[in-house]
Amino acid sequence: MPASLFFRWMRPLLVISLAAVVLSGCGMFKRKDPRTDPAPLTEYPAGVSASVAWTVPVGSGSGYGFAPLEHDGAVYAAAPSGVVVKVSTRSGSVSWRTDIGYRLSAGVGSDGSTTAVAAEDGTVIALNANGQEKWTARATSNVAVPPVVGEGVVVVRSGDYRIQAFDAGDGELRWSIQRPGPALALTTSMQMMMLEGMVITGMPNGKLMAIDAETGNVQWEGTVGMAQGPTDLERISDVVGKPQLQGSYLCGVTYQSRMSCFDIARGGDTVWSQRFSSPTGMATDAAHAYAADPRSVVHAFDLEDGHQVWKQEGLRNRRLAAPAVVEQAVAVADFEGYVHFLGRADGQLLGRINIGGGRVLSPLLGTEHGVIVQAGNGSLHRISLR
Repeated sequence: MPASLFFRWMRPLLVISLAAVVLSGCGMFKRKDPRTDPAPLTEYPAGVSASVAWTVPVGSGSGYGFAPLEHDGAVYAAAPSGVVVKVSTRSGSVSWRTDIGYRLSAGVGSDGSTTAVAAEDGTVIALNANGQEKWTARATSNVAVPPVVGEGVVVVRSGDYRIQAFDAGDGELRWSIQRPGPALALTTSMQMMMLEGMVITGMPNGKLMAIDAETGNVQWEGTVGMAQGPTDLERISDVVGKPQLQGSYLCGVTYQSRMSCFDIARGGDTVWSQRFSSPTGMATDAAHAYAADPRSVVHAFDLEDGHQVWKQEGLRNRRLAAPAVVEQAVAVADFEGYVHFLGRADGQLLGRINIGGGRVLSPLLGTEHGVIVQAGNGSLHRISLR
C-alpha cells in the first residue's frame, strides 16, 4: 500500500505479523506481481519547462507529518531532525532558522506571528515571529498532523483522535474535544485548515468537522465517506490530505471510500459524492478536483457535479505525494524525487524534473511563484515553470 498503517493497539499488529510469517512458511507468498511495478518514465513532447529557482536545506529526514506552508510571502518548513525555517517564497533567502532541540513528528503551522511544530513525545513547541521559542505545551498523545495556527490559538490533532487548542500567546489549554476512532487508522498526509474562525479537520471516521476556533464547539460535521467491509482493514476510511475550499465548496477525500464536496453557503449540504480512494489527498482549482488513487493513477473530477473529466495512467505505481495546482499545471512528486506536471484540462504529461533527495512524502504546495517541494532528505525547493 502507498501509505503505511498505524495500529492503535499492539494485538492487531502481532496477529497480522504472525499471519504473514505463517503464510510465508507455507509458500503462499508468490513472486512480486509485475502489475505493481512502477511505470517507467517515457519521453513525450514538453509542454512546460521546469527549473529549480532555489534550494534551501532544512534538516534531515522527512515524513507524512511535514508540510511546507506559505504565509504572507514566506514559506515555513520543518524537518524531523528539529530544524524549522522561514524562507522568502520569491528569493529563497532564509529569514530565520531554528534548531529547537527536539525530534519532530509534525510541522509546520504558522500565522506569521506564531509558528508551531510537534515533537515525537507529544510536546507542542511555539516560536515567535523571529523564530525564538515562545512556549511549550503537551498534547494528550503523539501528533502526526501539522498544527494549524490562527484566531489566537494553536490547534493540534493527536493520535487518540483528540483535537486541542492552546493559547497562541502563552500556551495555556483553551479547549479540547475528542471523537471515537476506529481500531486502525492511516499514517499519511493529513492537514487541518483555518477558515473564517473555524478549524476544519478531517477525521479517521470519514467525516469533516468545522470547530469554532475560540470555543471548541463543533459547528458542523459532514460525511465524506463511510467505512465498508467486514474487517478493520477494509473499514479504514480516513479523510486524507488537506480539506479544499473553492468558492463556497468545501471538499475532502477518503481512503477506500469517497470524494465529496459540500456547499457551505447552503449549510454544508452535499453537492456531490463520488466513489473514490486516495492514500494522500487532493487539490482543487475553480474547475476540477484532482487526486491520485492507490495505484498512482491521477484523476480529475468536475467540481460542479463530480463526473470524471480525465485520468492519467502514465505514473502508475510511482507512489505519488499529494498534488498541488499552479497556474500552468497540476504537480505531483514520486518515490524517486521526480516532480511531474500534468495539464489541468486534459491530464497530459507536460514535463518533469528530478530534485533528488529520495521519495517525496510531504504534500506539494502551489504558489504564485511555482510549486514548493520538500524532498525526502528534508531539503526545500521552489520549482518555476515557463
